[in-house]
Amino acid sequence: GVVLIQSQSDDGGSGSADASKNAGTFTTGADGVRTWDGELGRNHVTKSVDYPVTPPVGGDHNPVWMNCNGDVYTDEINSTNAVHSLEHGAVWVTYNGDAGKADVDALAAKVKKTPYTLMSPVDGQKDPIMLTAWGHQRTVTGADDPNVDAFLEKYVQGQQTPEPGAACTNGLSK
Repeated sequence: GVVLIQSQSDDGGSGSADASKNAGTFTTGADGVRTWDGELGRNHVTKSVDYPVTPPVGGDHNPVWMNCNGDVYTDEINSTNAVHSLEHGAVWVTYNGDAGKADVDALAAKVKKTPYTLMSPVDGQKDPIMLTAWGHQRTVTGADDPNVDAFLEKYVQGQQTPEPGAACTNGLSK
């Protein structure tokens, strides 16, 4: 096998250069999905990245992905690893402390049955439950919101996937 490693110079900055690479804004479609209008970097970096939104919808990321084969994490995970999973075509289901336990449990059950998904809490997000794919994001009202299934159907390994078919196993598990 061959391993390619991309070298990247570190400008010594506090991450503001990373944010400028990911500059853009959201446009909300008729279906309620917010689409990122702007460039999302795809470099592998080992430092933290200052993403413009929480949870991030893409951008430079850690070389190692989070396992995303229906993996449910009960603690927060590193966003730079989760973004790598998004690049592989995963949908990241996130929730904050305002999400109801019944919804979290029902979403976890759905994620566990769905390849190319992962789920974790994200304390800094503005809405109780959010679904994120590379360049796309949607807030849902709960586990029984029909937009959950619609988002998963469209974005799990969807057309937005920069690396379709890339692994969602053999990454990080915590």
